[in-house]
Amino acid sequence: MTKRVLLGMLTPSSNTALEPITTAMLGELPEVSAHFSRFKVTEIALSNKALAQFDNSEILRAAELLAHAKVDVIGWNGTSSGWLGFEADVRLCEQITAATGIPATTSMLALNEILEHQKVKRLGYVTPYLDDVQAKILENYEKLGFACQGERHLGLQDNFSFSEVPVVQLEDMTRDVAKEKPDAITIICTNLRVAPSAAKLERETGIPVYDTIATVVWKCLKMAGVDTKRVTQWGSLFQQV
Repeated sequence: MTKRVLLGMLTPSSNTALEPITTAMLGELPEVSAHFSRFKVTEIALSNKALAQFDNSEILRAAELLAHAKVDVIGWNGTSSGWLGFEADVRLCEQITAATGIPATTSMLALNEILEHQKVKRLGYVTPYLDDVQAKILENYEKLGFACQGERHLGLQDNFSFSEVPVVQLEDMTRDVAKEKPDAITIICTNLRVAPSAAKLERETGIPVYDTIATVVWKCLKMAGVDTKRVTQWGSLFQQV
């Protein structure tokens, strides 16, 4: 009997995109399943109220519930370190493992690993965020040595609203960024429904597209010892990295 692989995913409470997309992404891997634990996230902004949502104590409580399911790895399926600073995710993963004994990763740490592996220098961005949140993300990536080569964002704050953005609009935003010829394009937000379009957009543009729902799934599979090349319909990330 093939041993089951259980992936634990920490999920923003108002997110309706990542659970069905993650489950679909794992559809070719019958021994792998994803299991979700939520904590309160309703808005994305730089206000004290919005930033307080990402207090690690709330996230750790959700992680401890996933540990009851004896998951093999825990992924924070969120992008908050994009504006908080990537060291926030490093600390969170350390705390999750200390509290549960389970290895942990995040969407953004996985993305950064991919960008480094692929030697990306000029990065394009697609997000739903406010101007100041977007600026903070670009600033943090510039500190890592990634030059912004095209960006589009929607100026939205309500987290639920991100999942209401039409897929065709997100595809067009990605095509617009592609016109500026970045080395890669990242779609930063785990409540957008465009991850299933990544392979199509890559074929059209010739540019790798890294969606942050996909990045954490990719890393969780690697940490659990699963061959990511078995995921064949979701873009170059799973085949090449």
